[in-house]
Amino acid sequence: MSEQDMAKKFIPRDISWLSFNARVLQEAADTNVPLPQRIKFLGIFSNNLDEFFRVRVAALKRAAEIDTKETKGYFYEDPNVILEQITELVIKQQKKFDKIWQEVQKEMAKQKVFIRTADQLSESQLAFVTDYFDREVESSIIPLILDEVRPLPYLRDKSLYLGVAMYKKDWQYQTKFAIIELPSRQLGRFVILPSPKGEKHIILIEDVVKVNLPYIFSYFGFDEFVANTFKITKDAEFDLDNDVNTTLVEKISKGIKNRRKGKPTRFVFDKDMDQMLLEFLIRKLHLSKRDSIIPGQKIHNFKHFMDFPDVFKSYHKPFERTSFEHPDFSNAERVTDIILQKDVLLSFPYHQFRPMIDLLREAAMDPDVKTIKITIYRMATNSKIANALVNAARNGKEVTVMLELRARFDEEHNMDWKERFEMEGVKVLVGIPNKKVHAKLCIIKKRVNNRTIQYGFVSTGNINEKTARIYGDHCLMTSNKSVMADINKIFAALQKPKLPLENSIKNCKSLLTCPIDMRQQIMLFIDQEIQEVKAGKKGHIILKINSLSDKDCIKKLYEAATAGVKIELIVRGIYCAINQKKFVEPLHGISIVDEYLEHARVFYFYHGGKELTYISSADLMTRNLDYRIEAAVKINSRKLKTELKDLLQLQLKDNVKARIFNNLQNNEYVSNKKPDFRSQIEIFKYLFEKTQVPA
Repeated sequence: MSEQDMAKKFIPRDISWLSFNARVLQEAADTNVPLPQRIKFLGIFSNNLDEFFRVRVAALKRAAEIDTKETKGYFYEDPNVILEQITELVIKQQKKFDKIWQEVQKEMAKQKVFIRTADQLSESQLAFVTDYFDREVESSIIPLILDEVRPLPYLRDKSLYLGVAMYKKDWQYQTKFAIIELPSRQLGRFVILPSPKGEKHIILIEDVVKVNLPYIFSYFGFDEFVANTFKITKDAEFDLDNDVNTTLVEKISKGIKNRRKGKPTRFVFDKDMDQMLLEFLIRKLHLSKRDSIIPGQKIHNFKHFMDFPDVFKSYHKPFERTSFEHPDFSNAERVTDIILQKDVLLSFPYHQFRPMIDLLREAAMDPDVKTIKITIYRMATNSKIANALVNAARNGKEVTVMLELRARFDEEHNMDWKERFEMEGVKVLVGIPNKKVHAKLCIIKKRVNNRTIQYGFVSTGNINEKTARIYGDHCLMTSNKSVMADINKIFAALQKPKLPLENSIKNCKSLLTCPIDMRQQIMLFIDQEIQEVKAGKKGHIILKINSLSDKDCIKKLYEAATAGVKIELIVRGIYCAINQKKFVEPLHGISIVDEYLEHARVFYFYHGGKELTYISSADLMTRNLDYRIEAAVKINSRKLKTELKDLLQLQLKDNVKARIFNNLQNNEYVSNKKPDFRSQIEIFKYLFEKTQVPA
């Protein structure tokens, strides 16, 4: 089958991603979702779209310029065709976004919460804004005057700008343009105003600046100002060259600086912007019709609305949205003692994250602990995990941190941590050339009576106490000797990055690893299900992942569906598979988008009744399977296997927040005549019930 024919068997990854972001928008539109959450989902939608343009649209534009058969195969379709579809879909979604925002503002008004613009302020509010500008804002404002002769000043892609057109009423020909970078990073986006009793009035930072434009530009003597916000999104990708004289750390630092040079991939502006200023900016940014030039409403950089002020009276966090202690740790003095006795499965954010921190804190203080090794991808800003590791090093432990410097958009943050770790005596590994380390692993070794004891964990999500409150993930805490032996092999490879990976990571018994054997093993497990069905026996696969886009994996699932294997897929984001007439057992795929971000990866195979279950850091994407260091751990405990399968079944029963994947990817909700079943709430109940039963 030719690549062109195959392309018709898949949904292009980027179109499927936009379908996922549409599900986020559905949550913002849902009047059953609490108002603060609806505003947050609008912020998430906006932030997602920014990253999509920085990375994916940028890559598509580069591919469109190359225009080879290989690029068309990689993207499943001609990049030019995909770019046209993206523009059409994004404009439709933006219109829907604007409509939802209007509806949300009406709901805010019912709760007496109002966003005030520069021309809606009372006298006392105007005095407050003027004073606030003098005290807090003015020192952060640097207006840049524009003209035809000079090049446009450098514009940052994560910043929000105010474009200002200045006029004199008595002389229409003299118009000046200026831009102001709004100081939302330093001061935040929202300012709470003095408000009438029982009401909350909020002004955005751009309107604070608008009020003060006559003062800012008093030198020029203009008496009329038209000011509107705009933002640009730039190509954020940087290629790590193969210059042998440049260390990886230097390459990353260079890459961050190179983002300044990124070509704009999107220009979003207030549709009421002065026409001459708009044309001037488009010309100076060298944008063409092929670029995404998107007129919008007055408010941009909606990502800030993820941190909207807590001003709503009627929202109380329900009990089912709180975290609780895992029952195995309820009466334990030390987490370590429990882990040395049995495997424990933490399911965030239902279970508290604290045992992860406690495990490292205990290791930092334990005189018998000699070494701690851990992989880190993204850390919380004031990370307690990092503090525990630093304290362990101060206490004389040999601490090794594999710190992934290429975690996208976290590179600067991780570079800062690298410096701090090294100052404290922590050994920092920076990975293997051309392979991101995405596995979530930890191993702790202690010596007791001349015997080495090893324990640690394998996780599906980042070792990050902040995201663990909102990301659905699993973490296996274990002292299983086979698991520890496999983790040791991965760290041996990371500590000798010049040696071929397959020399160090081989013959793993409890871990599937990328790029060594995870792909092959998953294919083998699917083949075994196919053989079982062909022999007239039961075949069943359940995969819970964030994304399904790898062509070979999808083709193997097609083969299984054609043979009649029952395949159930829980995929949060990208889903490139298409059901076909030849399937004896159609793929049953759902996506759950709810208050918690579904982030866990679980692989289940019936396996002739022996039931194989893994939790994984990897999605079924080519980048994960072939170009990252990933790990999936086999669950050996019958009790934990049952628990994971129960959790999967609860999600498959969802008929409130689950959308079904059909070939149109139009996000239809699962609909049946059964009582409402919201899986995240039911999972809370299921896990919380276990805390009420004596261990």
